[in-house]
Amino acid sequence: MGVLWESQSLWVNIIFGLVALAILILSSDEAVKRLIGLADYFNLSTTFMGMTVVSLATSIPEISSHLTASVGILTHQLDYKIGSAIVLGANIGSDVVQQTLILGFVVFSAGTLYFRRYFLWKSMIPMIGTTIMCIIFGWDRTYSRLDGFIFFATFVLYTYFLYWDERKYYRKEPEPEEDKKVPQTRAEAIKYAIIALIAMGLTILSAQIVLHITEIVVHKTGIGGSLIGVITLGVASALPELMTAISGIKNKEHGISLGTLVGSNITNPLVAIGGGALVSTYWVPQPLIYWDLPWETITGIILWLILWFRKGKLSKVGALYLMALYFIYVGLRAVFFAVD
Repeated sequence: MGVLWESQSLWVNIIFGLVALAILILSSDEAVKRLIGLADYFNLSTTFMGMTVVSLATSIPEISSHLTASVGILTHQLDYKIGSAIVLGANIGSDVVQQTLILGFVVFSAGTLYFRRYFLWKSMIPMIGTTIMCIIFGWDRTYSRLDGFIFFATFVLYTYFLYWDERKYYRKEPEPEEDKKVPQTRAEAIKYAIIALIAMGLTILSAQIVLHITEIVVHKTGIGGSLIGVITLGVASALPELMTAISGIKNKEHGISLGTLVGSNITNPLVAIGGGALVSTYWVPQPLIYWDLPWETITGIILWLILWFRKGKLSKVGALYLMALYFIYVGLRAVFFAVD
């Protein structure tokens, strides 16, 4: 896999990796836009769209990275422990970024956001629950195929619940604004689907390159694979969610913004980790169990309690606290948990 782009120079490899990372971000963003258009075409509500279609679409980098790594592990092109550490770190790091830095930035940009109490029960409690599942199943330092099956089955059941809830409380959304890219005919919808598939293909290819380059950096520097995944790939993987959330704020569709951020934090562990574990199984680094996942769980619980007692209101002050929590998390992670 690395013959075409691997170099003897560490810096050249890093440049290749950054270019592949840029392609990953741009291609996944294009796929997200097309999938959002298709969701609008089928008249899905903003909350359902954010929690399912859009959150699944914005999780394309995490899902493709996991599947790529799992195939690499099975074919011995990726080291089992390093490959596992990189994609798990990227996945969990992406969730922490969304739950703190990106959510804080979105709330700060909007001024004040209101979360409905029903949303707190229907969406945020499952989000916290999936993180706790990751801790419990990873306590033995592995995610087995059985664990992967349970993750994936949980996602299917939860999606069915959201669909049932959507049908029960469905209200037709108003027609989209003219500046939105939404297919108007069946032929245009098919075209959108083809472009989305091509963009996802580019995402998978660039994910292969990024994973291989990251493994080279880990080997040559000795830095823990999960730390690199948390800080670099985690942030990059969360960019589609950030761009989607900002777009929702600009179009005054807060349901898309909140649904995407919370929904992605459910999709990432259940689909990406679950699907990858089904293919190859994973080795789980200690820092993820002792620091990253507990931090994500605790911040999620604190956020839920604040929103519950403030009747769903989150202001700019709360947004600043969320963003500060992310930098504290990264700083302590780099100091105390740099090695897997």
